[in-house]
Amino acid sequence: MQLAEPVVSSWKASLSLEFRLENRKTALSRKIHDGPLVVQKPLYPEGGEVCHAIVVHPPGGIAGGDELSLEVKTGDGAAALLTTPGAAKWYRSAGPWARQSLAFGVQGTLEWLPQETIVFDGALAQTECRVDLAAQAAFIGWDIVCLGRTGAGERLSRGTFRTSVQIHRESKLLWSERGRIDGGGRLLDSPAGLDGKPVVGTLFASSLNLNQQLLNETRKPEPESGRGAVTLLPGVLLARYLGNSSEAARRYFVALWRLLRPALAGREAVEPRIWRT
Repeated sequence: MQLAEPVVSSWKASLSLEFRLENRKTALSRKIHDGPLVVQKPLYPEGGEVCHAIVVHPPGGIAGGDELSLEVKTGDGAAALLTTPGAAKWYRSAGPWARQSLAFGVQGTLEWLPQETIVFDGALAQTECRVDLAAQAAFIGWDIVCLGRTGAGERLSRGTFRTSVQIHRESKLLWSERGRIDGGGRLLDSPAGLDGKPVVGTLFASSLNLNQQLLNETRKPEPESGRGAVTLLPGVLLARYLGNSSEAARRYFVALWRLLRPALAGREAVEPRIWRT
């Protein structure tokens, strides 16, 4: 006799953060959380002007029915860099969708540099990101997705991963993208799609300092494996990765971030300490 799978209660979690410049130091002036989504204490590895913070989801994975919401605001002159302690995991679902919502309101500078996301075979996952920029604000973010647990030989043969990103400046839409990847679908192996590669990534940056010279510089680095490309659109710079390695994707994006950060944020890149642990 086959036993039914146990019913697991879903998590509803939200975290709201606000960073403000106070006495020439970016302070985490407000944090409100509900459920298992928290932020560790602020860190200042590059001085008081930039606040580094680590967003933690203690359960470690996102299951069907879970809903996570992260809201971040940076005030005028404030600079914050957010990352995560490890890979996010979207687990297989028996039917309910798992959802994640990101909302970033930026008047100063915000860097959203999470580690990779692993979409398990059979997951039903939806993630949304909206960035609202003030006139002089700067933003850098990335998203690295591994379709299936490739280390275990798993591919995304079932389930669906849906994603959407929007970037606005002064309420004007600069960039909007929506994607849907179905497990076992034709897109996975099509030469016009993912070409059999399980790791996809997008880096997106917006600043008034984007220009052709910066585009030329960011086109010089190449991934150690897989393929990369950079495009400059009005108000937004985009970089793509397609390959077999989430580590190669992250190192490629870090190389681009090192080039972009001085132009967009006015300072050299200092990696979060958690990346070295």
